[in-house]
Amino acid sequence: MTSFDSEFQQLVDDMIETMRAASGVGLAAPQVEVPLRVAVIETLPDTDEEGQEIEGTRDLYVIANPEIVWAAREMVDGIEGCLSIPGYLGEVARYQAIRVRAQDRYGNKIRLRLRDWDARIFQHEIDHLSGVLYIDRLTAPENFWTEEKYMAQFGASEDEVEDAVT
Repeated sequence: MTSFDSEFQQLVDDMIETMRAASGVGLAAPQVEVPLRVAVIETLPDTDEEGQEIEGTRDLYVIANPEIVWAAREMVDGIEGCLSIPGYLGEVARYQAIRVRAQDRYGNKIRLRLRDWDARIFQHEIDHLSGVLYIDRLTAPENFWTEEKYMAQFGASEDEVEDAVT
């Protein structure tokens, strides 16, 4: 993709709106049937001592033509969901830390160093750009649940389930 024109800017704005309306933390263009290598990602907020969101602590990223240029050796298992497969969660192993090279929404080159949950979100969305879903990366076939079964089996709250959906 080379054009960062007004049509592209509208696509990005629409994707951000769609992601937020669905309470997701990431959305890739192929998920909205647009064959471009672009994704929008909004990190989870910081929270105060009572678990309340601290306003202004979420970071919004637009990544075009991203590539993972480095990954840590350490893999971490984590629970993921996806706006493309609503109502389900699965356990996926992801690199604990990555470095990403991409372009921002205006075509400027960016480099990002990401760890932990942020690294997981970026890996999930970059996978979408290659046609890979999280269910293709499950740690084991039995590690795939409906949201209800996951909450019952592991005592997870609805908030924990919602935070897992990218």
